[in-house]
Amino acid sequence: MMEPIGGYFSLELPLREEYHKYALSLNTGRNCLEYILKARGYKKVYIPYYTCAVILEPFQKLGVTYAFYHIDINLEISEKIILKNDEALLYVNYYGFKQRYVEVLAGQYGERLIVDNTQAFYAKPIAGIDSFYTCRKFFGVPDGAYLYTDKLLDEEIEQDVSYDRVDFLVKRIDLGAETGYTDFQKLTKTLVGQPIKLMSNLTHRLMQSIDYKVSALQRRKNWLYLDKQLNATNQLKFSLSENTIPMVYAYLTDDKELKKRLIAEKVFVATYWPNVFEWCEPNDLEYLLAERTVFIPIDQRYDAKNMKRIIDIICK
Repeated sequence: MMEPIGGYFSLELPLREEYHKYALSLNTGRNCLEYILKARGYKKVYIPYYTCAVILEPFQKLGVTYAFYHIDINLEISEKIILKNDEALLYVNYYGFKQRYVEVLAGQYGERLIVDNTQAFYAKPIAGIDSFYTCRKFFGVPDGAYLYTDKLLDEEIEQDVSYDRVDFLVKRIDLGAETGYTDFQKLTKTLVGQPIKLMSNLTHRLMQSIDYKVSALQRRKNWLYLDKQLNATNQLKFSLSENTIPMVYAYLTDDKELKKRLIAEKVFVATYWPNVFEWCEPNDLEYLLAERTVFIPIDQRYDAKNMKRIIDIICK
């Protein structure tokens, strides 16, 4: 199709290279998983209790059996899982910190490992291992995901359209975060049940505008600032290796009121994942993680001044 010249202007965004430029670009992370399940033909997949409920959507759509497994305080599998030929293991690269463990699992399970890198956008894919990433957890875009696989579906996939999903993004700039939150919730609901589609032109263009090096550097700086102040009281222990780019600062604390205090001071922290309260018993580690872990924003929008404000609230 011939490109038009002239006429009205569109958004003027810098043009850079997408970070996952060699991946298959799809519309959502859960659809990346659906793609894997369809292409590989797995009959059963082992998944962690400690994960988001949306992970079940592709299993339910395709009628694929799944079984849960537990993790330990290091966020690593706490039980022995032996796979049959038509089975696979899904593991979450939690908060972007479990890449070394992912490599261990890849050595154990080979191509029957599925890596959920939705919390680890910068983690490098491992050759021959199915892995997928999502855009929305790290950047201001309406949708989009990346899939690495060597098993392609032999079917035509329609391209998505995203222009009608950006209200929450522009409202946050123009009117503030609270004003756009309802639109953000609506968008989240509209992504449920979406068929597998290719990433939209708009999301591609937005992802091409990001300075990934600056984003990664700022995330590391912010994480290190918080960890210097909070490590002694944090019941989760992580080490920031040279290649680790964290999604959040995960702070496991006995302070049951901390989330409320932070939100009251307009520091918006999420709960990952409320479905765990239904899947697990109160004495399960996953229940404790979902209940007591505070996920502090450390992304590229913020600097040391913002981190100090957060520390001041925590230490009140």
